[in-house]
Amino acid sequence: MHGQPTIYNGVVPMVIESTGRGERAYDIYSLLMKERIIFVGTQVESNMANLIVAQLLYLDRENPEREITMYINSPGGVIYSGMAIYDTMQLVRAPISTVAVGSTASFGTILLTAGTTGRRYALPNATIHIHQPLIMGGGMSGQASDLDIQAREILRLRDRLNNVLVHHTGQSLAQIEKDTDRDRYFTAQEAVDYGLVDGIIGADELKGATPVAEPVGAAE
Repeated sequence: MHGQPTIYNGVVPMVIESTGRGERAYDIYSLLMKERIIFVGTQVESNMANLIVAQLLYLDRENPEREITMYINSPGGVIYSGMAIYDTMQLVRAPISTVAVGSTASFGTILLTAGTTGRRYALPNATIHIHQPLIMGGGMSGQASDLDIQAREILRLRDRLNNVLVHHTGQSLAQIEKDTDRDRYFTAQEAVDYGLVDGIIGADELKGATPVAEPVGAAE
């Protein structure tokens, strides 16, 4: 089987697949992997990120020309872990289609907008959220010199993530800095208008039709 789905909380559904050689049981995530589908449905952290990176590398090695689809329903999480996924998405040769399901927040939205241009979608009722990096663990503590180091690192991460959003949305840096200064929420259509995704996708589109919303040029 592909991957290690036991990292997900709760019971992992099993699917019985019948073949000419008999029946075989797959966990649901392995079955999705067979169809080149990756589901990002948890908080972003190191174990989860390692699994997603491994899936991306495997699918790219298997066929670098065939599309990988990532469905994302994530509140975000640890920036360093998220950057491991982001960099791998940019590294692999296979095109990556991303789809917002439910909600994408914080680094979940970074992963959403990091898909291949023209292949980034949101379901009609998805909510997309952006903000500046948060201090994890309830705040900074330690000696003054350590606090200064931590503060500079937070600012470095903020600048890096802002430039990632500039690159993938087409918005100006000034606009991104303004919009991420506080929590900002987008509907699916607002995310299209902003450049976070390229279209809204529904049941017909999942069957191969054209997205119902075309990309709109990002405002400067």
